[in-house]
Amino acid sequence: MAEDKVTGILVFAVFTAALGSFQFGYDVGVINAPQQIIISHYRHVLGIPLDDRKAFNDYAINGTDELPTIPYPVNPTPTPWAEEDSMASANLITMLWSLSVSSFAIGGMIASFFGGLLGDMFGRIKAMLIANSLSLVGALLMGFSKLGPSHILIIAGRGISGLYCGLISGLVPMYIGEIAPITLRGALGTLHQLAVVTGILISQIVGLDFILGSHDLWHILLGLSAVRAILQSLLLFFCPESPRYLYIKLDEEVKARKSLQRLRGYDDVTKDINEMRKEREETSSEQKVSIIQLFTSSSYRQPILVALMLHMAQQFSGINGIFYYSTSIFQKAGISQPVYATIGVGAVNTVFTAVSVFLVEKAGRRSLFLIGMSGMFFCAIFMSVGLVLLDKFAWMSYVSMIAIFLFVSFFEIGPGPIPWFMVAEFFSQGPRPAALATAAFSNWTCNFIVALCFQYIADFCGPYVFFLFAGVVLAFTLFTFFKVPETKGKSFEEISAEFKKKGGSAKRPTAAVEMKFLGAAETV
Repeated sequence: MAEDKVTGILVFAVFTAALGSFQFGYDVGVINAPQQIIISHYRHVLGIPLDDRKAFNDYAINGTDELPTIPYPVNPTPTPWAEEDSMASANLITMLWSLSVSSFAIGGMIASFFGGLLGDMFGRIKAMLIANSLSLVGALLMGFSKLGPSHILIIAGRGISGLYCGLISGLVPMYIGEIAPITLRGALGTLHQLAVVTGILISQIVGLDFILGSHDLWHILLGLSAVRAILQSLLLFFCPESPRYLYIKLDEEVKARKSLQRLRGYDDVTKDINEMRKEREETSSEQKVSIIQLFTSSSYRQPILVALMLHMAQQFSGINGIFYYSTSIFQKAGISQPVYATIGVGAVNTVFTAVSVFLVEKAGRRSLFLIGMSGMFFCAIFMSVGLVLLDKFAWMSYVSMIAIFLFVSFFEIGPGPIPWFMVAEFFSQGPRPAALATAAFSNWTCNFIVALCFQYIADFCGPYVFFLFAGVVLAFTLFTFFKVPETKGKSFEEISAEFKKKGGSAKRPTAAVEMKFLGAAETV
């Protein structure tokens, strides 16, 4: 089939766009490795001596390395009258560190609403170029943070990088979804998530203390993303604009044809043009769709609620908790350098995302999401059992370790990559930017809530915390089974029709539709 052809320009365009997703992952992971070093630098800049051993130990609990050698003077015997000051300064440092981590998510939440808007105003390529200017500013602020008030520069730099990643989390899936042929849309769509997890893995590796995670080089580690921003900006000049944007938004059929011919590698692109013409006729009658209309219009309400639930399932599944807990579990298992085991989790993460690229067009999106969520449910239970019985049976730590690796594998087969591009598949051109912005905002908000609350939940529930996540995963699995349609190989019109069937109140037709989806998943 002609439309199956993977051309050099398609690979180039997808790779260039995915560099933005790589940055997203790098920014998520980069702050963790040099945590103690940055904290000790904050204390140095603020003139706070490292005399509160307990506070410093608290920072080290989640560290992936031994305590760094502090090159600043340490007062080994704090006087009683200084204890109150010491506590206040410890709280200040904790607050500044929390802001250094969470300002990224706050930036992402704000910007996620504007990704689709920017893409519509300037086109997908120019929007990514504009976004890169934010990435560059954020990287430079963090890269030069050692020369000034580092806490202010890092918090500001992280916030601006968050703005960039918020824009990119909508723009990249939108652009890839619009340039990909229908038969490759799923496989190429998972590349967004593959690039994200690769970014996390690379940030973990270059953050090792003997590479860039040292006292002398940590600011370079944080500012390294400037190189990627410049590289992507140069490559974007050679990427074709989205033919869907050119044809449907700008009514530039000649330019759209040229773009399609470059992407497909053959001249007869009538089939694609006809599909877009049909879509444009429909979108011209439905006009521009606002975020509020997504929830008030009966034809969009079910798809947008399903899209939001998929993103909530991704974030509330406990995956962030896994990354938080993994180091301490590996320590308990007697691994002397848990940092390498944590990098191992990152590597598993990347490998199974790559596996999902090949699986997604074979097994179907819905099937993979259900398999992933079901596997995570059982892994979460085994993990909790392992943590609860750890004191009684030392070997239970290995049960927890295996469960961690399997949990991450199942996550990356389904719930990791699929929500991002499935949302783009649910909607036609009119409502798509608003839908992607809403979904991205939901993802960032859930991410922020988990980051903010997980520590408190973990302290309250102790080793039982993953039983809670198992319950949440089960609820989302049932929702997916009954409400999410299969989108593999279907046009936007067919997917819209599936939603109308799914929304039927009678239970019997719903079951019939279920069987139809499962049949489609098996036969294609």
